[in-house]
Amino acid sequence: MLKDHVTAARGRDPATASVSSLEILLTWPGVQALLAYRLAHRLHGKGLPLVPLLVSYLARLLTGIEIHPRAKIGPGFFIDHGAGVVIGETAEIGRDVTLYQGVTLGGTGFQSGKRHPTVEDNVTIGSGAKLLGPITVGHGAKIGANSVVVEDVPACSTVVGNPGHPVRIEGRKVEGPDADWIHLPDPVQDAVKSLAARIKVLEKEIAELSGGQEPAADRPAEEPRKGRSSAGG
Repeated sequence: MLKDHVTAARGRDPATASVSSLEILLTWPGVQALLAYRLAHRLHGKGLPLVPLLVSYLARLLTGIEIHPRAKIGPGFFIDHGAGVVIGETAEIGRDVTLYQGVTLGGTGFQSGKRHPTVEDNVTIGSGAKLLGPITVGHGAKIGANSVVVEDVPACSTVVGNPGHPVRIEGRKVEGPDADWIHLPDPVQDAVKSLAARIKVLEKEIAELSGGQEPAADRPAEEPRKGRSSAGG
């Protein structure tokens, strides 16, 4: 098990090239969190109460990564950096899956039964992505950073955006108005533009009500009068 986690880290993190296996085990939080999960999962399988959750709790305090002991995780799993990763109770993860920091495999409410994602083999999930509900992420898929995914993801696809949608499937670009995954919509910028346009309309209405004068902000500054001022005598 130790060799499996060290091998996964070396295969997917270039920073491991200059460190020993012992350093990886002692200082890589993603590896430490997985080792703690393996212990907690095995203790849960033996029917021990409370102890598996305590192991998971201590691992979260030390690494910033929360993995429920009842989650099912296959071999070759790797968490890079890892801070803020959350993996829910009924999540299922296949072989050779990679997660980056801030990823959530969570639920969408208080429903019972299967309520967390199933991630198939060789999937990569970018930092900050949120996968919510009992969805399935197909083999070899890639989830872009900060995507919010609430529907099934096809195998060998690339998904981006909020809500997440495929922009490539099996290497072919998906045609459509939302297929531009380089220039994603910016809701904040759109809201600012909408407010600026509304302000212009209101300024025009105010000008019409005040007798046709332009708003003060739009009028050119008055030039100083030539000659002596009245205060000068």
